[in-house]
Amino acid sequence: MTTSLLAADPPAAKGPAFKISLAEWSLHKTIFGGKLNHLDFAKTAKEDYGIEAVEYVNQFFKDKAKNADYLSDMNRRAADLGVKQLLIMIDGEGALGDPDNTKRTQAVDNHRKWLDAAKTLGCHSIRVNAQSNNNFNEAQKLATDGLRALSELAKPLGLNVIVENHGGLSSDGKWLAGVMKLVDMPNCGTLPDFGNFGGYDRYLGVTELMPYAKGVSAKSHDFNEAGDETKTDYFKMLKIVLDAGYHGYVGVEYEGGKIGEPEGIRATKKLLERVLAKVNS
Repeated sequence: MTTSLLAADPPAAKGPAFKISLAEWSLHKTIFGGKLNHLDFAKTAKEDYGIEAVEYVNQFFKDKAKNADYLSDMNRRAADLGVKQLLIMIDGEGALGDPDNTKRTQAVDNHRKWLDAAKTLGCHSIRVNAQSNNNFNEAQKLATDGLRALSELAKPLGLNVIVENHGGLSSDGKWLAGVMKLVDMPNCGTLPDFGNFGGYDRYLGVTELMPYAKGVSAKSHDFNEAGDETKTDYFKMLKIVLDAGYHGYVGVEYEGGKIGEPEGIRATKKLLERVLAKVNS
């Protein structure tokens, strides 16, 4: 009896090592300057930059979290374009590690509306901050308390609560990784940002945060003539990301000032595409 080679399933097509999304903060000057409406962000991502997944910033629709019509409009516009809405970055809702119990509880409650909004938009996560005091161990416990409470609220909604290294102790990779271990919930993770580590070694920091990562932020500021980012070796950094087993979205987040936001976004995307071409070859 002979076995036909055609009977075997064909090998699965190899997908990209990671996918590219666009963080709305990349256009914060344009939006704050009134040159782009938040409602047109998904369209801009797709039509101007060829990016089909977006990461929102709550500052650009901060009074619309409970506005069903507005969120429905966001959904319709994204769906019409085939754009995925991945997450909402939350700022200005209080410190989740506040030493004051009442304020910490209030901060958790303030985030509820954004969980509901994220659920409505089909996002997988809200990105939060883990502000606390400056005592390493005490701050870990306080941030853990707030994050665990918020993650419990997010759990039945099927949402993640993810923390970015975003100043203070959160820019210490060891500290934030320790918080993740203390929270110890599958839906509480990190959003490692390439550029928000201050004086902390960024490669070490990303290495420490990647085991908990549910998103990655490719922060960029400036580029040399070869098209490489001047502060971060993207090839080295993305190797760390991929070695951790992460193959999700990597968000373009341009924050520089030497070139315009559109040029910065395109330069960051082009650099990420160069890394992709190398790792997929």
